[in-house]
Amino acid sequence: MALLPILHYPDPRLHTRATEVTEVDAQIRKLVDDMAETMRAAVGIGLAATQVDVHKRLIVLDVSQDQQHLQVFINPKLVSKDGIQEREEGCLSVPGIYDRVTRAERIVVEALDREGKPFTLEAEGLLATCIQHEMDHLDGKVFVEYLSQLKQNRIKTKLRKRARETL
Repeated sequence: MALLPILHYPDPRLHTRATEVTEVDAQIRKLVDDMAETMRAAVGIGLAATQVDVHKRLIVLDVSQDQQHLQVFINPKLVSKDGIQEREEGCLSVPGIYDRVTRAERIVVEALDREGKPFTLEAEGLLATCIQHEMDHLDGKVFVEYLSQLKQNRIKTKLRKRARETL
């Protein structure tokens, strides 16, 4: 397994719309393993392939306390959503930035697992938020784009300044 570089907002590659995975093969399973290792090393609970500059419809999640329950969603499709919840979100592509975002409280998603087998999952709470957040990445959207233009500009300025300071 290998750690993959994570793109940071406002990198324009984060706005690339991911394409469907046509075949779940050894290369895709290796990507799943590398993404899971990358997510855990970065102390995250979700990662979309778009965030590691691979523009395929693939996300990995682990919202468990012990980080031992990896969930893989290949070609995820939101079948239904219900209710409203507001949660504080953060993102590995927007390090150190957190803000409240409103999303559906309950969702039903269909996807393929790591082996390419189809499944349907009903999710609510944190898991529902995380799935929606990562699916946004696959559509080229970053969570800060739900915020006001003023907040987005402040975040961009802060991240650019931080990037200059680390050079």
